[in-house]
Amino acid sequence: MPAVDKLLLEEALQDSPQTRSLLSVFEEDAGTLTDYTNQLLQAMQRVYGAQNEMCLATQQLSKQLLAYEKQNFALGKGDEEVISTLHYFSKVVDELNVLHTELAKQLADTMVLPIIQFREKDLTEVSTLKDLFGLASNEHDLSMAKYSRLPKKKENEKVKTDVVKEVAATRRKQHLSSLQYYCALNALQYRKRVAMMEPMIGFAHGQINFFKKGAEMFSQNMNSFLSSVADMVQSIQVELEAEAEKMQVSQQELVSVDESVYTPDSDVAAPQINRNLIQKAGYLNLRSKTGLVTTTWERLYFFTQGGNLMCQPRGAVAGGLIQDLDNCSVMAVDCEDRRYCFQITTPNGKSGIILQAESRKENEEWISAINNISRQIYLTDNPEAVAIKLNQTALQAVTPITSFGKKQESSCPRYYLVSPDRCHQKAKSSVPGVLMLCGGAPALGVREGAVEEKVRKWPQNLRNLELENDKIVPTAAARVPDADELIAPGTPIQFDIVLPATEFLDQNRGSRRINPFGETEDETFPEAEDSLLQQMFIVRFLGSMAVKTDNTTKVIYEAMRQVLAARAIHNIFRTTESHLLVTSQTLRLIDPQTQVTRANFELTSITQFAAHQENKRLVGFVVRTSESTGGEALSTYVFESNSEGEKICYAINLGKEIIEVQKAHDLVSEC
Repeated sequence: MPAVDKLLLEEALQDSPQTRSLLSVFEEDAGTLTDYTNQLLQAMQRVYGAQNEMCLATQQLSKQLLAYEKQNFALGKGDEEVISTLHYFSKVVDELNVLHTELAKQLADTMVLPIIQFREKDLTEVSTLKDLFGLASNEHDLSMAKYSRLPKKKENEKVKTDVVKEVAATRRKQHLSSLQYYCALNALQYRKRVAMMEPMIGFAHGQINFFKKGAEMFSQNMNSFLSSVADMVQSIQVELEAEAEKMQVSQQELVSVDESVYTPDSDVAAPQINRNLIQKAGYLNLRSKTGLVTTTWERLYFFTQGGNLMCQPRGAVAGGLIQDLDNCSVMAVDCEDRRYCFQITTPNGKSGIILQAESRKENEEWISAINNISRQIYLTDNPEAVAIKLNQTALQAVTPITSFGKKQESSCPRYYLVSPDRCHQKAKSSVPGVLMLCGGAPALGVREGAVEEKVRKWPQNLRNLELENDKIVPTAAARVPDADELIAPGTPIQFDIVLPATEFLDQNRGSRRINPFGETEDETFPEAEDSLLQQMFIVRFLGSMAVKTDNTTKVIYEAMRQVLAARAIHNIFRTTESHLLVTSQTLRLIDPQTQVTRANFELTSITQFAAHQENKRLVGFVVRTSESTGGEALSTYVFESNSEGEKICYAINLGKEIIEVQKAHDLVSEC
C-alpha cells in the first residue's frame, strides 16, 4: 500500500502557518469524508429497510459506490485500490438486486452497524477534538496577548508571574489538544479506507450465507477477490496499529520535555544566543499605526527567505514580502511599554517596521540574523561558514580596555554594524551630494575658475582618486607594519566622541536658548559662511583611539578593525547619527536635530584619511594635536557613512588643496 499522508507531531508545539495550512487540508478531507459517510450510510439503511424496494435500493447503493471516485478528497493518495474495489462491488450489487429481499438482521449486523460505528466514533471524535483544539488555541492567543502587554518598567512581579504561568498552562493545553487532534486526523486516513470496505464485505458475505442461489452467482474468483480485499484491510489495520504506537511514543516524548519550553523568556538571565544565523523564523508582534498617536500590535509569523523578510498570517497558503533586508540596518528600540522591540531601517535611512520578540534570546537572534542577511552572506557558497568566520574574527581581535559599562543603558538606539570583513556587498552608484561654492567669487589669490573646474570634474576625479591622492589608497609598502607598531596594546577605545546636545549647551552656551525652528545660535565657526567648500555627509561615530604613527593608512585600517571587534565582543551596537560638514578649513560634526556643533577638527591637523578597502562605507582619519606638555598626540576617528567613504576622503583632500592654494597666495602677497 502507498504511504499515507500524515501530520508531523513534532510541529504541533510551534504551530506555524505551514502546519496550520496542512491541518486545514486534513480538516477539509475529514469534512468531505463525513459527508460521503453520511450519504453511504443512508444508502445502506435504505437497503436494510426497503425490503420491498430492494432493487431500487441496491441500484442506488451501486451508484453511490461509484461516486467515491468523484469525491474531491484533499488527500486522495492511496485511494486507487479503494476505487477499483468499490467498482467491483458495484457490479456485484447490480447482480444481486433481483435476489433475496429479507436480509434485515444480517444487513443490520454486518453492513449498517460498522459504518454507524465509524461515523459515531471516529468522525465524532475528530469533530470534538477539533472544537477542543480551537478553544485551547484561542486561550493561548489571549494569554500571549496579555503577556505581550506586560509593562517594561515598574513591573508587578506577582502579575508577571501569574501571566507567565497562564501562558505556560495554555501553551501546554494547546500542545496536548493539538497532539490528540493530529493523531486522530492521522488515524482517520487509515480508518476511512477500512470503513469503506468492511461493511461491503459483510454485505457480500450476507448475500452468500442467506441465499441459496448465491452459490451459483459467486464463483471461485469472487471468493479470491473477497479474500484479497480482506487481506488488504488487515494490512491497513496493521499499519494503523503500528503508526498509532509510534505516535503514542512520539507524543510521550514530546510531552515529557522540560517545562521551560512552555515558559516564555525562561533563560532571560543568561540566554544561549546564536549570532551565526543566516535565516530565522517565528512569531513576532508587528506594530501598526491606527491614527496620529495610536498604534496596534498584531501577532504574525515571520520568516526570512534569501534577503527578504516574509510574513504569513494563520490560514494563509504562502507568506508575503514585508521588507528587503539587503544593506538595511537593525536596531533595538524603546517602544512604549513593550519589551524586546527592534526596528529595521532601509538603506536610505527611512524608518521601517517595528517588531516585538517574545524573549530576550529571540530578540537578540532576530537582530543578529537580520544583520547577517543585510551583509548578503546568504549569497556565498557556504553562508553558515562565512557567518561563523566573521564572528570568530571579531572574537579573536584584541579586546581593548574600555570604560563603557553604562553606555548600554543610554537612550541611544542600538545599531548593528557591518563587519569590515564583509566581502559581498552591492555596488553603489549614487552621485555625491551637491558641492556648494559660497561667496559668489573665487578667493583672493586663487585663479578664477580653478576650484569651480575641480568641482565640475568631481566624478572624473573621484574615479581617478587612487592616482591623485596617495593618502586615500596608499601604494604598496615594502613591509606591512605590525599592529603593535601602529597601536599600543591595550589602548582604550572611546565610543562617545560627542556629548548630547543639552550637555553641550550647558557647558558651552550657558543658558542660551535654542531657536525652535532649528536655526543655530552658534557663532563659534563664522568661517563656514566664507568657505569655498561646504560638503555635508550623514555619518555615525563608531569609536576613536590613540595611535603611534600617522605615516601610513594601515593605522586607520587597524583602528577600524579594533573598534568593530570591541563593539562586537562587548555588544555595543548603539550609535548616534550626525552630519559631517567638510569645509575648506575644518571638519564639523553637527547634531541633525539642534544644529549644534558637537566636534570640530582643523583640516591642517588631519594628517591621514582613508576609506576601508572592502567595506566602502567605513571611513577614518588621523588627527595630530598639541599637548600641554609640549608634545603631540595622534588619534584615529572611525565613522560609518550612508554613502561611500571615498567621497568624504575626496572632500577632505579638496579642502586641503584649497588651503595649499591660499597659502601659496599669501606667500606671493608677502613677497
